Amino acid sequence: MDAATMSPVALFLQADVVVKVVMAGLLIASIWTWAIIVASWRRFGRTRTEMARFERDFWKAEDIDAFHKEESARELPSVRVFAAGVAEWRRSTAQGHIDKVGTRERLATTMGAAVAKEVDALSDRLNILATVGSVAPFVGLFGTVWGIMRSFTGIASAQNSSLAVVAPGIAEALFATAIGLFAAIPAVIAYNRFSHGVNRIEASLNRFADGFHATLSRQLDGAR
Repeated sequence: MDAATMSPVALFLQADVVVKVVMAGLLIASIWTWAIIVASWRRFGRTRTEMARFERDFWKAEDIDAFHKEESARELPSVRVFAAGVAEWRRSTAQGHIDKVGTRERLATTMGAAVAKEVDALSDRLNILATVGSVAPFVGLFGTVWGIMRSFTGIASAQNSSLAVVAPGIAEALFATAIGLFAAIPAVIAYNRFSHGVNRIEASLNRFADGFHATLSRQLDGAR
């Protein structure tokens, strides 16, 4: 037994079929997790930056209709909340008689639903991180248990409990656990971080929706 036979590649190639399947599944889960982490990190950063810019421009705008024409095509959560409020405002004020109380309630409901929809879209892949983070250690543990069982079988077959007989199977088993942790730890950290990011964006959207609702409500006060 030398260093070459204890390398990660050698441990994988020497492992039992079941342990190989466990290792391969965990490696795929790890790659998938990192792909989600990188994509979500870029998405969240870009979304927060563009939302802050949009809200700053919105509160400086003097004509809401003109601003809506300029910005409505943008793919941004705050833009879609804004567009939902404008659409409901236009529907509610299209009649000659305006129900002020009903209009305020519909505006609040419409923009609240738009906020919830955007939060759901932002959280779409976080459940994958949560699943990998919670399941991967147990999958790795299953590979570990299977590898140890194989080691004991090897001891019984060889009727020899020397390190040379035991070490390969134990190493394969522990390697499966290590891969499970390698997949789980980044997933858990990323899930907690991105969940916090979603909460911040949700709070920002709710503040914007409340402010826009107050603006429209003041216009209702001046309407007949």
